[in-house]
Amino acid sequence: MDVSTPLDQHDPEASSLCRPENRRYLLAAAILASALGFIDGSIVAIALPAMRMSLGATLVEAQWVSNAYMLSLSALILVGGSAGDRFGLARVFGGGIALFVAASMACAFAPNADFLIVARAVQGLGAAFMVPGSLAVISRAYPPAERGKAIGIWAAAAAVTSALGPIIGGVALTFGDVDIWRWIFAVNLPLGLLALFLLCSKIDHDPSQPERGIDVPGGLAAVLGLGLIAWALTGAEHGERISHTNVIYAISGLTSLVLFVFIELRSPNPIVPLSLFQNSRFTIANVVSFGIYFSFSAVLMYLPMLVVGGWGLSEITTSAAYAPLSVFIALLSGVSGRLADRFGPSPLLISGALVLATGYAILALVIPTQNFWGAVMPAMCLQGIGMGLLVAPLSTSVMGAVSKHSTGTASGINNAVIRMSSLIAVAFMGSVVAVGYGAADGPASFGVIMQDPGHTAASNAAFIKVSWGACLVCLASVAMTVYGAWGKPRFGS
Repeated sequence: MDVSTPLDQHDPEASSLCRPENRRYLLAAAILASALGFIDGSIVAIALPAMRMSLGATLVEAQWVSNAYMLSLSALILVGGSAGDRFGLARVFGGGIALFVAASMACAFAPNADFLIVARAVQGLGAAFMVPGSLAVISRAYPPAERGKAIGIWAAAAAVTSALGPIIGGVALTFGDVDIWRWIFAVNLPLGLLALFLLCSKIDHDPSQPERGIDVPGGLAAVLGLGLIAWALTGAEHGERISHTNVIYAISGLTSLVLFVFIELRSPNPIVPLSLFQNSRFTIANVVSFGIYFSFSAVLMYLPMLVVGGWGLSEITTSAAYAPLSVFIALLSGVSGRLADRFGPSPLLISGALVLATGYAILALVIPTQNFWGAVMPAMCLQGIGMGLLVAPLSTSVMGAVSKHSTGTASGINNAVIRMSSLIAVAFMGSVVAVGYGAADGPASFGVIMQDPGHTAASNAAFIKVSWGACLVCLASVAMTVYGAWGKPRFGS
């Protein structure tokens, strides 16, 4: 469709949020808000070894510095999506940014690991209202003919904006003192304030749907279920296998999720309208999103622990591993978004997932060489190419499968799936690295900064299991995409 079509000029949904000439400012606000999450996630992974030293945190506590954020985000992002439709996307989006920034400052002043974990949970609550608003504001502000391109620009520009984050963080962590990691949270303050200014100054009308309620019982059941499952999957400090207590937690978590489904089926205003999953395109896109981001999060969480803790390399060197991701996502997302609009997302999803699987397999094979620049970096380049092919088509596929009135909810569901995959990946792969490290007779704990040949060898053995697991999950995502494109699934009307 030509972007000059009358739909661009007369689509009421596209024009109600802001004037056409102000769309770029809302796009910039969405990019900055997304950058908050990207910068936070990437630098936190690199900084975890330093945090452990500074706060005296264990491996399990380090996992929960990540998981506390992911738990509240992945569960309550569902409420955030519905709240955007109920109270107005811009209002909820802006409130989420403000809470995220305030919690970031609390993280910066955390006196111990427990305080940091709680502050991270509050930060995730803010992100639960900020993250779905980012993509939903773009979808509401731009007409369908321009939406794919705008989403591509959002993905590319957010990657460029956040590309300097790991590099600056790596420099600071390498040359700063033991508490320099605190500044990685403080940097969210200026970015968040600029995003709020752009958002508040350019909104003309923020439509709401007062008749819609908020499903608080469903949100609480989701938090409880996901939290119990994540705790059950969290690896023990010294590699003990899953205990009977963990099994009880897992069963309780699954029971809570069954209760969540029961609540959603009977709620007048469900945070997850299960009817959306009758759409096979929407369902498969979310399943593929889970697999892709599960693999991606597992590798990005535990690779810095291996390189800094096991190999003894500096944080600035480790941060270089993130550069190919940002570069290739920035270069390819705009192109892949336009190609998805023209040819459909399936070919790009298949090719991107295959490239990712190849990158993870190569990473598993080259880890024993401990050749960061000559072996690890080429594997990371493949991962960057794969994600560059995937990010925009996944988002376009999800948002294009629902009506305009459900964009906030659909965005919330997809973001919940993505964050949920990260939560489960960190928890499950934490068990994998803990057990793998112990099975290799490691002398300490995976991720501890320690110069010892036995520690290095055990850390390598543990991470190789993570890489092969990521490869297999990506291949399963390829199979699901092929099935969705040519297997004629029937999930409903």
